[in-house]
Amino acid sequence: MTAIHQDYPLVELHRHLDGNVRLETILDLGLKYNLPIPGKTVEELRPHIQVTEAKPSILDFFKKFEWLTGVLVNYDAVRRVAYENVFDARNEGIDYIELRFSPWFMAERNHLNPAGVVEAVVDGIQAGVCDAGIKANLIGIISRTYGPDICMQELDALLAQKDHIIALDLAGDELHFPGEMFVNHFKKARDAGWYACPHAGEAAGPESVWQALRELCAERIGHAVYALKDPALLDYLADHKIGVESSLTSNVQTSTVLDYRSHPISTFLRHGIAATINTDDPGISAITIGHEYDIAAVKAGLSADEIFQAQRNALEQAFLSSDEKAALLVAKHSNPAA
Repeated sequence: MTAIHQDYPLVELHRHLDGNVRLETILDLGLKYNLPIPGKTVEELRPHIQVTEAKPSILDFFKKFEWLTGVLVNYDAVRRVAYENVFDARNEGIDYIELRFSPWFMAERNHLNPAGVVEAVVDGIQAGVCDAGIKANLIGIISRTYGPDICMQELDALLAQKDHIIALDLAGDELHFPGEMFVNHFKKARDAGWYACPHAGEAAGPESVWQALRELCAERIGHAVYALKDPALLDYLADHKIGVESSLTSNVQTSTVLDYRSHPISTFLRHGIAATINTDDPGISAITIGHEYDIAAVKAGLSADEIFQAQRNALEQAFLSSDEKAALLVAKHSNPAA
């Protein structure tokens, strides 16, 4: 029996669309454009692209992305990947998803224009929403690993489509590119009317989460694993209803945590923090949102009530209006099998 409550909306808040490229799509584009992909069948590709055991660090995990971004040879390929992400979410039973992407990261391998990547992603998501019949929104990422100057260019590319994007994320090498370098970027995003949901506390300590809250004005935090080390921070997250986007399997695979039992999500939930369950990069992790609820959450020591609380948290923390959230609840109650 699934741990997901079928009569309540299933919402995912933290999924990288550039970390969710189908193996079949990599194979198809690789063969079509004669790219140096590491196999000529899906099964030959799988061990090179998907992770089955923990990597030594986040940066080792990141290396898998070269196969996913490598096939983004043109804007049609980008549009296709975005479009397929919406259908993947629908096929997993998701009612609403927030998909995030880094246009510079997606553009770099094949020398695309980041602004063109943003436009193609927006087009693909809009078409996917229309055809798949679920609700989706986009979160733009600036990839801190490129440094603040490139990130400002990346932000400008995202802002060219600002009405189709709801929030800004900061991802990449947290240890060497701390959030202090990107305060102006987030001010510019806030001025555009966007929310803030940066990665913090995934590789660096609680001070990174504090900075994201105080200087980037984060409404939600991606991962926040190391918030566990600061009781005052846990109190703050709970008291101020700051959402934590937890990704259980991803954090195990990147060696951010030792194993599922070591994951702080149980502590977060028992502390009253609005933690949620997410897939992060399911194309690399070889998982679905169902796996995270049914297997990973159980391995992490969550009770059925706590898993349901995480599901409720996701709807509450979604960057949606009260009316939009109510509409999702009404739709689910009227058709719980949907």
